[in-house]
Amino acid sequence: MQIPLSTAAAVGDDQGHGVLEIAPDLAYKRLAIVNVAFYGAPGGADGSWTLVDAGLPGTASTIISAAKGRFSGEGRPAAIVMTHGHFDHVGALVTLAEQWQVPIYAHPLELSYLDGRRSYEPPDPKVGGGMMSLMSPLFPLGPIDVSRWLTALPEDGSVPTMPGWRWLHTPGHAPGHVSLWRISDRSLLAGDAFITTKQESAYAAAMQTVEMHGPPNIHARLDIGEAFG
Repeated sequence: MQIPLSTAAAVGDDQGHGVLEIAPDLAYKRLAIVNVAFYGAPGGADGSWTLVDAGLPGTASTIISAAKGRFSGEGRPAAIVMTHGHFDHVGALVTLAEQWQVPIYAHPLELSYLDGRRSYEPPDPKVGGGMMSLMSPLFPLGPIDVSRWLTALPEDGSVPTMPGWRWLHTPGHAPGHVSLWRISDRSLLAGDAFITTKQESAYAAAMQTVEMHGPPNIHARLDIGEAFG
């Protein structure tokens, strides 16, 4: 998940935990090429906050540590909300679900990639023109299985455990990709609908220079017809 350029300049470090705050109840943690977001007031008790997305494989301990630093108790959320199920957004999801035992919400069209039934189509290494594109056949395609905790986002567009937020179906990068929108302060968690790093480039991914880009081109072969029925 990437943070929009309009808010990137406003972030500040949250008590030295590497969590960057962009609103009193909204912050994010950068995990190499992707971010996870924390919704909820700092210092809130267990079950008073929500995690959005689950980062790269091997980052569960980093996410847990950041949560404990921002919230009181064991840093256990009320739920995990997924923008989509690509490997860099679900990497720590199984570990977090097993430790926290909390609901996981995703768009209905993403459920089959999160309950063990289906893998994504392979990315196209010929697009994007960078080292990351060439390496994309090595990326995990899934599926993972968190069916024990998994449920579909409500049809009415609300986001459980995130009052005032709406989920917006923004397919193309993945069939059930969603972005999260709060109209009261015009906050947007865009997932990979647009990003602030050119992820096809290994240099750009390493340097993390903030610049506006569309979703990674390596998924250009995705059949978006499924997303629109």
